[in-house]
Amino acid sequence: MSTTPVITAHRPKTPGRPTAAERAADAGLALTHGGRRWHRPLLVLGIACGVVALASLLAMPFDDRTILGESVWVKSFKFGFSFFTYCLSLAWLLSHMTKLRRTGWVFGTVFAVISAAEVGVIVAAAAMGTFSHFNASDDAFNQVVQGAFQFVPVMFLANVVIAVLVLFQRFGDRAVTAVIRWGLLLSSLGMFAAFFIVTVGGQGQRTQVDANGNEVPLNAGHGVGDLDGNGMFLTGWSTTGGDMRVAHFIGLHGIQVLIGLAMLLGFLAARRVWLRDDRVRAAVVRWSAAGYLGVFATAVWQAVRGQSFASPDAASLAAYAASVLLAFAGIAITVARARRTAAVDAAEPAHALR
Repeated sequence: MSTTPVITAHRPKTPGRPTAAERAADAGLALTHGGRRWHRPLLVLGIACGVVALASLLAMPFDDRTILGESVWVKSFKFGFSFFTYCLSLAWLLSHMTKLRRTGWVFGTVFAVISAAEVGVIVAAAAMGTFSHFNASDDAFNQVVQGAFQFVPVMFLANVVIAVLVLFQRFGDRAVTAVIRWGLLLSSLGMFAAFFIVTVGGQGQRTQVDANGNEVPLNAGHGVGDLDGNGMFLTGWSTTGGDMRVAHFIGLHGIQVLIGLAMLLGFLAARRVWLRDDRVRAAVVRWSAAGYLGVFATAVWQAVRGQSFASPDAASLAAYAASVLLAFAGIAITVARARRTAAVDAAEPAHALR
């Protein structure tokens, strides 16, 4: 019995046009290129924090308990969402390491363990209807919560170590390199800003009522000029004073903004010849990051002056505008040069045929 071979037709690749997989790889999706594995503990924790954020959001309409006028689940939603995005970004980043991978894995695991403890006690405090941060009561539950927060500096140092390790890596694609290095710089600055929440706001011993009607002693707070402030919807950022949490949020999530930008540039490269050069995409990422850094610095400056993010004065608006214009100017120059180079390259074969 003879067997007739089955011939499978393959669609030829269009010369000069990257495939969807290649575009995704250029965009920084590590799972599509090189068989890289994301950091498993960070990946699992990120997914778990996403579940926490979703569950907290769904609980708000059904649980009418409030703390300082906000749902008891607002804080667990914010921290769940924040760690969901950052842990997944860090897991993606660590998959790109080419040197000292084991060292990076260890510090990534340290970050994941401490993050899990921090999110865990915040969720527990929300379920108990009491304060987590700045709670100065001496009951056993609060001692556990405050004990978990003592490891936050270690988590910050783990992130800094990973940022330093990244400086010695070669990632191949320049755009991905720019995303990782600038993203880690921004996130480290964002975490560092969190340490100034108490020092800038100042100490302030007072008593507030939790969701159970119990008086709870508090020390320090988020607001600058108004420790507890009147929070903006969902974010809780102060509308009556400065708030370092704004800069903390902006810096911490800069890496996700840059990842999204790199992904967009990677997919646009399929239709824009001048974007296929990773040096061009890297330059766009760097200029965007520089402008983003200016926005972060302005948010810090605004907070330390006791000014609400929602009510910027002329000086703050000018600083924000200057940061955005810097980024746009740099990107415009980069794009103009890239398009001019692409046009020259396209014209050379035509002249050669004459």
